[in-house]
Parts: sequence; C-alpha cells; structure tokens
Amino acid sequence: MPGQVHDTYVAAIQHDLVDLPEDARRIGVVRRPTSWFHGAVDENVPALGPPEALLEDAKQREEDLKLQGICDDDAQNLAWDEVDFAERYRDFLETPDGAAAVDELVERLEDGTDVVLVCFENTAKKRCHRTILREVLADRLA
Repeated sequence: MPGQVHDTYVAAIQHDLVDLPEDARRIGVVRRPTSWFHGAVDENVPALGPPEALLEDAKQREEDLKLQGICDDDAQNLAWDEVDFAERYRDFLETPDGAAAVDELVERLEDGTDVVLVCFENTAKKRCHRTILREVLADRLA
C-alpha cells in the first residue's frame, strides 16, 4: 500500500499547530531554505521547489502589486495568476531535474513511506506550490 502525502508549512511544525503522523518523513520542498528551516524537516529537496526564475518573476510581480496598494496575501495570489505560476511549476516538474525529484518521491511513497511536504506558505491565506506537487503525486500514484 502506498504511503500518504501530507503537507504543511514550517511555522505550523515549529509552533506545534499541526498533527502529523509520527513516522512520516518531513520533506522540505523549498529552493532557498533558511538555516532554521532545516530544524523542522528531515531533509530538503531543492529540486522540488519552484525554479529561481519563477520565484523571481512571482516576487517581482507581488511587490509591484503591493506598491499599487494591494494587501500582502492578495498580492501574492494575484501575482501567481499573472505569472502563470501553476502552469510554469508543472512544466518545471517535467524537466529532467524536476522529474527526477518527483520520481524519487513517488518511489518512497510506493514503498509505503508517508511524507509531509513542507515549505513556508500558510495555504489558509496564500497559494503554494505544495498543492500542485500533491496533485502531481496523486496523478502518478493513481
């Protein structure tokens, strides 16, 4: 039986705001982890984070929207749409680096390992690539 995929954000782990299976492997999926991020995860796989160019495009557009008076959360969500974040991230996951990282994660899940995808965004307020990665994994395991 394949393992299950869970996801959360690092602050939820640090502040004990999330109930996760004890034996689940906490896998960071960020391109640029901070030093304190590593303490909340078992490992980080940068190849599962959005590529630098996409992160930069989204951040720049978000900053532009904030300068126009749009609040932080709304600016991030609008920027996602305007830079085609979801489509570009899915495309990235099909590149050799992205696909290899997804393949490795699928192998772990097929071996019965539960995994928790971890990054910075609280998806109650902001969109996050974790949701796209979960969909890709679900499609692969179906």
